[in-house]
Amino acid sequence: MELIMLKEKLVICLQQAVIKAQQEDSLVAVALPEIAMERPQNPEHGDFASVLPLKLARTMKMSPLAIAEKIAKHISLPPEIDSFSIAPPGFINFTLRDDWLAKQIESILTAGESYGDLALGKGSHIQLEFVSVNPTGPLHVGHGRGAVLGSTLANVFTAAGYSVEKEYLLNNVGHQIDVFNRSLYARYQQCLGKEISVPTDGYQGNYMIDLAKEIVDKEGDRFLALPVEEAASELGEIGLNKMVEEIKQDLKLINVEFDTWFSEKSLYHNKQYHQTMELLQREGYVTRKDNAVWFESSALGEDKDNVLVRSDGSPTYFASDIAYHYNKFVERKFDTVIDIWGADHQGHVPRMKAAIKALGKNPEQLKIIICQLITLSRGKEIIRISKRSGDIVTLRELVHEVRPDVCRFFFLSRSADSQMDFDIELAKKQSADNPVYYIQYAHARIASILRLAKQREIDYIQGDVSLLTTGPELTLIRRLLLLPEIIEGVVNTLEPHHLPYYAQDIATVFHSFYKQCRVVSKDEALTKARLKLVRATQIVLAKALHLMGMTAPESM
Repeated sequence: MELIMLKEKLVICLQQAVIKAQQEDSLVAVALPEIAMERPQNPEHGDFASVLPLKLARTMKMSPLAIAEKIAKHISLPPEIDSFSIAPPGFINFTLRDDWLAKQIESILTAGESYGDLALGKGSHIQLEFVSVNPTGPLHVGHGRGAVLGSTLANVFTAAGYSVEKEYLLNNVGHQIDVFNRSLYARYQQCLGKEISVPTDGYQGNYMIDLAKEIVDKEGDRFLALPVEEAASELGEIGLNKMVEEIKQDLKLINVEFDTWFSEKSLYHNKQYHQTMELLQREGYVTRKDNAVWFESSALGEDKDNVLVRSDGSPTYFASDIAYHYNKFVERKFDTVIDIWGADHQGHVPRMKAAIKALGKNPEQLKIIICQLITLSRGKEIIRISKRSGDIVTLRELVHEVRPDVCRFFFLSRSADSQMDFDIELAKKQSADNPVYYIQYAHARIASILRLAKQREIDYIQGDVSLLTTGPELTLIRRLLLLPEIIEGVVNTLEPHHLPYYAQDIATVFHSFYKQCRVVSKDEALTKARLKLVRATQIVLAKALHLMGMTAPESM
């Protein structure tokens, strides 16, 4: 938090310096652009850098370097800053004071597990809807990626001061449910000796056979006496309930749970669908053509209109989704809604944004993340995934082979809009080649050091952090102080893949520090100071792991 506030101080510092230069006519009086403080990639360039001179060059008709020199004459540094420098082609770089850095260890220790928490949200109500897979089969590994992404974002937004509700939409109406019902009825009959084929468009996986056997064992053959449609419907209801329970158990394996399981069917029973259609009609966004009902998306900037109700009278997925978001924004009044969808929903984004506008809401209140596909492999061997065929690798199978922590880390390790390769063989390695092992080993090593200190009855509470002056120590402190910025960045960008990179960076810098700086030594004062640094590192590393929904092991 201190560094975030310090960045704001530096922005004000530069604003005042430019204004003073303009007042003495050494710089042209022009409106200032937004000033941002960046992190130099090269540590030798300091802790913060501004490109303000580069932004002003065109309007001031001066070289960026000349502008930087004019600004520099009027810079009054905050007490936390040791020095600043100008670098071509027009950067202004700032370096923190070593003693100020060391003192921040005390701030981390005082905050404890709450270190990194922010007040960005101020209680703003956010809904995160993710996974929401049709409950017509078990979750496969691709679904796990969206599940981990959503649950991690929920953790981060909560840490940033938002009120977060996690929701799973149960798609329990429509064509796919009808296909599921008919497929299950066919398997049910087969289990009872009937010669009948599964529908050609049906679900072929072996899990349907297992599901049918479960129902036969409990219910017997009583559904054979019912009319076909009634039997398929009742069997489907039982089957869907069982599949939902399976999905809940699968998600729990990777530490994912939901606050709300929302039934799509309720949109029709509770009249939200009809209310939504009436609202769109009143606002003039509905038209009829070709015996169907259309949403005039083109009136809201879309390339084409979209069907709401088919010519046979059945609502489209799009119509149902508009009603669902009517429920979210108008009835439940969420301030922001974040939907995480699969790659096949990419084309659905612009029309959904148009629908939000038609509902009278700001489209910016709806954030949509498209989660790209996963390629699962064992070394060089690619594993195919198909939900309807028998060739399916379930999330449960993956978790049983690869630890939940490893699954979560790997799913988070790439940005959602990038396709990813998940190498099972690498994920199973218990070595530094596996980043999860490497990071968790760092935490276990820290726990071991602190246990040793306790065994030797070393009370480091009064340790003097001003003794932390070496390069490895200060480098580690600098990394620890980045946590609040990482959390703020994830909130602003919806990109939690920065967390695994940060955790890996902390582990790398800590291992380097450990090799170069003996923690428990004959120097009692230095030992206590370094134990404080080690404890602070444990707090930050554990926080990063917990935000990712992972464990922080005490031993390995």
